[in-house]
Amino acid sequence: MFDPDQPNVFAIPPGCDFPAELVAGLQRRLMGRPPQDIAKVTLYVNTARMRRRITEIFTEGGAGFLPKLRLITEIESDPAVEISAPMSSLRRRLELANLIAALLSAQPELAPRSAIFDLAQSLANLMNEMQSEGVAPSVLAGLDVKDHSQHWERSQTFLKIIAPLFGDRAGARAAVLQIAEIWQTKAPADPIIIAGSTGSRGATALFMQAVAKLPQGAIVLPGYDFDLPTNVWDQMDDALTAEDHPQFRFRRLMDGLGIGPTDVQKWTDTPPPAPDRNQLISLSMRPAPITDQWLSEGPKLPDLIHATQDITLIEAMTPRAEALAIALILRRAAEQGQKAALISPDRNLTRQVTAALDRWALIPDDSAGRPLALSAPGRYLRQIAGLFTERLTPDRLLALLKHPLTASGGDRGLHLKLTRDLELKLRRYGPAFPTDLDITAWADTQRTEGAAQWADSLSPIFTALRGGETTPLADHVARHRDLAERLAGADSGGLWHKDAGLKALALMQDLATEAPFGGAISASEYRNLFDNLIQSQEVRDAILPHPHIMIWGTIEARVQGADLVILGGLNDAIWPKLPEPDPWLNRQMRKDAGLLLPERQIGLSAHDYQQAMGASCVVITRALRNAEAETVPSRWLNRLMNLMGGLHNGTEAFAQMQQRGNIWLRLAEGLDAPSAEMRADPQLAPALRPAPQPPVTARPRELALTAIEKLIRDPYEIYARYILRLFPLDPLRPEATAQDRGIVIHKILQRFVQDRPETDARAHLMQLTRDIMRAEIPFPAARALWIAKMDRAANHFLTQDGRHGGISLAVESKGRQPLDGLPFTLTGTPDRIDCLPDGRLHLIDYKTGAPPTQAMQKSFSKQLLLAAAMAERGGFAELAAIEVALITYIGLGAGQKVEETKITSDLLALEWAKLTTLIGRYMERDTFYAARRALFEQRYARSYDHLARFGEWQMTDRAMPVRVGAP
Repeated sequence: MFDPDQPNVFAIPPGCDFPAELVAGLQRRLMGRPPQDIAKVTLYVNTARMRRRITEIFTEGGAGFLPKLRLITEIESDPAVEISAPMSSLRRRLELANLIAALLSAQPELAPRSAIFDLAQSLANLMNEMQSEGVAPSVLAGLDVKDHSQHWERSQTFLKIIAPLFGDRAGARAAVLQIAEIWQTKAPADPIIIAGSTGSRGATALFMQAVAKLPQGAIVLPGYDFDLPTNVWDQMDDALTAEDHPQFRFRRLMDGLGIGPTDVQKWTDTPPPAPDRNQLISLSMRPAPITDQWLSEGPKLPDLIHATQDITLIEAMTPRAEALAIALILRRAAEQGQKAALISPDRNLTRQVTAALDRWALIPDDSAGRPLALSAPGRYLRQIAGLFTERLTPDRLLALLKHPLTASGGDRGLHLKLTRDLELKLRRYGPAFPTDLDITAWADTQRTEGAAQWADSLSPIFTALRGGETTPLADHVARHRDLAERLAGADSGGLWHKDAGLKALALMQDLATEAPFGGAISASEYRNLFDNLIQSQEVRDAILPHPHIMIWGTIEARVQGADLVILGGLNDAIWPKLPEPDPWLNRQMRKDAGLLLPERQIGLSAHDYQQAMGASCVVITRALRNAEAETVPSRWLNRLMNLMGGLHNGTEAFAQMQQRGNIWLRLAEGLDAPSAEMRADPQLAPALRPAPQPPVTARPRELALTAIEKLIRDPYEIYARYILRLFPLDPLRPEATAQDRGIVIHKILQRFVQDRPETDARAHLMQLTRDIMRAEIPFPAARALWIAKMDRAANHFLTQDGRHGGISLAVESKGRQPLDGLPFTLTGTPDRIDCLPDGRLHLIDYKTGAPPTQAMQKSFSKQLLLAAAMAERGGFAELAAIEVALITYIGLGAGQKVEETKITSDLLALEWAKLTTLIGRYMERDTFYAARRALFEQRYARSYDHLARFGEWQMTDRAMPVRVGAP
């Protein structure tokens, strides 16, 4: 089949359907031979998808024989190989983690313990690379680091621990060496072909060289650039400058075989779909040192308008707009029966496209599946692992109880009902950190049958929380799985069902099997380990995707077979992805050691890009902005733009590419835009600024002093709270808020005034602060901060406390005062009422923030002014009607301000008359409760903004009164 006297290296140019051409070339070479001869051929391919595609192409021609199809990554399983069984990646990682933990215990300054498993994974990857490239630990130990920073000296401390775990008789390289040794003694008589691999790894390249030297061996390279001049090949001899070129790996492979680019033969005579475009892309990808060739070779390119007529460039404003445009293109392809593939390394983009396709019930064939960590079992197991590391809060408890897998093997209806009831209790009354005693006590008060048994079923959660901090890994795994299964219900519910459940079960079983090698770790370390393991797992659901819509990773660009190829997310740092930082070796040290350079991944991505750009029809997409800032086009797109910008017709050709993309962007923009019918529908029109006019009988007959300011500033809040009786739910996760601080400070000062000490008032105040804070505030950080703030404000408070020489008559005393002639009562509870030496009253209010200014009191902040009017009218049962001399707002915040107002009878009469007029107006049917009427800070969200649909209208919009309720 092949020439036995020279290395048989073949290639297929970019853009060709590689699997189809591979099969066609193989069949042509076997033409005229017995059909069973195809079964004697051993064909190594690089991915499982490539293997499936080749099988499909063979079977499309009817019944017949197949070649022996193997993956090049499975060399170690060859029956002729006798090497040590490779250690499982998990066991190696756990053993490395033990060694790193011991090292950090002796030298804690090297790294934080939270990085143990990340360092172990990084070291494991380095070991695999060393075995593949044939680099022994002694090579790294012999690197000269005296001229480098101290960081590299520390890294060698870690590198020394891998030497005992390094085996020469394991790994792909050892298998290749053994196979090559066998072949030197007796070369196989039947053909052996390696197809689709670039030989980017040392072991793979070594295997390809061994096969190419066989009498009946051959390699078939994907995306080989036949347009690249010989002088360019000759200059790609330095990895430091040429590693990121798409063809560099082929040059290195040729060097190993002792051949040149002219020795690479075409596997078939089929021309690529777009040969003119291939020349353009080839020139744009020239290595940086020789881009001056653009000037000499650019004018020789074919007409650029013709070469790019099947390229569309989409530059969307946002990733979402990009995803919608891609989804529309894929939908049209499905309608026309055209095979289309989205190629992108950006998994966020591909998930957005999948979601957009769902509106048309189109399910793409996604080669990567979806992350196991984002599946239902994955989220469930991650939530449970998180229980072991932090105090249990209501939001974490309820998130677990509401998970669809919790109680999936029991009475799910009862479970959800009690969970919702428990949520209301925790929101309104807490506690911030619930315990099993809290849940049991609450369940005993419920009338729902089975509540007590349900509360008992939650006890494993709290038992797990009380587990030991540092225990053997096996104990952590057993506790994790046991809690997950018990919460899922009988027979583990649906936890281990379907593809995601089976994948999660396999992960837990592997972890349990290898746990004896993990030693003793803390709960937080176990959580880090589990999160890292599950994040690396992918799961493919057993669904029937659309046969013509595919989503591929960049390596699948070699599979091709699509009429339309979309290159998505073509921005820098996405495609190509920036090399991950190497904590062990810098670029020069890697080169000296014979390891792969960071640019290797960029070069592989460049090769995938070059192949994809050779397809019949190509769409390039990128987003001009992401969630954080403007984006930068991919370096390859930049190169193409710059090259075309300097050539004849290049600017016009590029503009036409953009114009074709703008068509799709306009369609995507219109996808979510309302139609003319929708715009004409009044029910779908943007809301107007609400100003409801409820019946007079429904309006409140009683308001507190603090509500009067809300009535002035945001009447809609009074409408929603006191007329509609809608009360905002407390946040699901309790946090220390400014309101909490105000409540506890008022309680402290109330106790201080009631227990006023005769000596050492400051010490007494601070002791009260510490005691009450400890009892009332469950958040240690907030408690410490607020105690410090009180300590800073103590002197200021004590100065104001004794400034006027008053005696406290009432603290937090409730008052009620009806309005003359109106069915309305004003209520209130001033913080403190003192009796001054002259017998008049002094009303005091504490503000943990800034006290209201005189201007604010005149128009909005009426709390103390109206309280003084109530006091003079006998509105407080504990006090007689006494004249008020002074009101004071004492600020206890950073500014420690004080706002005092001297009271006169005329002032209080005026304020009372204003209140009477205000309430009287709101007792009229035509008076409306406008939303956000006169807010002090418009930027802050209000409790009822969502009900008022704020955002559909602006603060400058006029309020639109609407009568509501019965006539």
